[in-house]
Amino acid sequence: MRVRVKITIPVVVLALLVSVLSLAPGRASAEVIDRIVATVNGRIILQSDWDEALCYEALLTNRTLAQFTDDDRRAVLDRLIDQELLREQMKSADFLHATDAEAAARVAEARKQYPQAESSEAWQALLANYHLTEKDFLGRVRQQIDLMRLVEARLRPTVQIDSKSIEAYYREQFVPKLKQSGASEVSLAEVSGRIRELLTEQKVSELLVSWLQTLRSEGQVRIPGVTSSANDPGVQSR
Repeated sequence: MRVRVKITIPVVVLALLVSVLSLAPGRASAEVIDRIVATVNGRIILQSDWDEALCYEALLTNRTLAQFTDDDRRAVLDRLIDQELLREQMKSADFLHATDAEAAARVAEARKQYPQAESSEAWQALLANYHLTEKDFLGRVRQQIDLMRLVEARLRPTVQIDSKSIEAYYREQFVPKLKQSGASEVSLAEVSGRIRELLTEQKVSELLVSWLQTLRSEGQVRIPGVTSSANDPGVQSR
């Protein structure tokens, strides 16, 4: 019996997926005192933006806001900054933005992660519990598609994976993991395509980190304060 060995997508890509999915939930009618937490090439990121991104990540990772450490919160702010830097790269007139149908399909996939919110009413209640609306979710998913499309178009064409790299990964990593799991042997020919895709994703991730570092060094990113406003940002200020 053959056992398929799971190939994990690099963490930095998942981090990007979190970055570009950061939502902007609707603000309540109560007055909110906001402040600037960062500027990116003159564009402002407010405390409310940071709070809202934390609310979204809480939903995405099934955590409460109280479970976020100071390092977690700062990482969310860093991802918001990266998101702004990438947005600026989408200003080309010929950039193909995601359609409503594409965004709706992605939202439908995302909803499958929450079996407790199968009905439309339950889904909206779940979003509201994290201070999000369905419209916000749809809009930011569309943005996520755009940003991932940008990364793929800019970086993937520059990646070339040769047969020696595939063979080395198969010999040094794939086969040992296969033996450790007690699975039957799988030939290189059967998995070469999967290994090529994994190595390509890893290289794209490395290039993305380097690209973001360049964008930061060439731009003007200022963070006047890096501490969160409260243990439960967003929830207390809404």
